[in-house]
Amino acid sequence: MLEVDPDKPEEARVEATVDATQVFTGQPQSDAHLRSADFFDVEHHPTWTFVGSRIQQVSGTGFEVTGDLTVRGVARPVTFDVTYLGQWDTPWWEEGRDLGPRRRAGLAAMTRINRHDFAVSWNDVVDRGGVVVSPMVDVTVGVEAVLVQ
Repeated sequence: MLEVDPDKPEEARVEATVDATQVFTGQPQSDAHLRSADFFDVEHHPTWTFVGSRIQQVSGTGFEVTGDLTVRGVARPVTFDVTYLGQWDTPWWEEGRDLGPRRRAGLAAMTRINRHDFAVSWNDVVDRGGVVVSPMVDVTVGVEAVLVQ
C-alpha cells in the first residue's frame, strides 16, 4: 500500500507484504533450502512486512524511507534508498472491459541488511575457510503503483 500526495511526499504512507513462500532463484534445491528453517522458515513465517515510519526527500527523485522490516518474526529498523522513476499511462482491462488508461508510477528501492539481525544465521564453511553465505544481503524492490481515484 502506497498513499502519497505528490505535493507532500514526506507525509506518504508505505506498507508492504512479501510472500516468502514464493522465493524463486531458478534452482529448485536452492529455493527449498531458502524456504527451510535454515533460512526463512516459511512454514512459521510465510510473509515479510515493511511499515514505513519516516520519509525524507533527499533529491529531486531520491527519497529515504525508514521503517520496520520484519523477517522470520524479527522486526528491525531499516532505511531504503528510493528512486522515483516517473509516471505513465497504460491500458486497463477488467473482466474483458476496457476501463480506459490508468496512471502508473515506478519506484526502485534498495537497502543492505545483516541477515543475522533477522535470525537468518545458517552457514557452512568451504575450502580455505570461506563461507557459503555472506552476512550482508542487498534487498532490491521494484514498485509499480497504480493511481486509484
